[in-house]
Amino acid sequence: MTNKVFKWTCEYTDTFAGEANYSWVRRGTFFTQENATQRQIVTAAKKELGLTGVRCKTFDNGDYFELRPIGSCTVAFVNFYEQV
Repeated sequence: MTNKVFKWTCEYTDTFAGEANYSWVRRGTFFTQENATQRQIVTAAKKELGLTGVRCKTFDNGDYFELRPIGSCTVAFVNFYEQV
């Protein structure tokens, strides 16, 4: 039995009036195993974006995750990209 590997993309940007503003953006990609939990995916995304140790509110919007760092006017989006 082989484990499938999934590729994810993530982007981190500022907000204006609560909406993503994109006056600056930091993007990245990372990989997880097929059976990765939401927590493992979010942890990998935060590591990729340099947010390790930053508390965030996490929202599962069905086809992507949204991370809102507490006390910061920023937002991160984590999207499934493809099966590798």
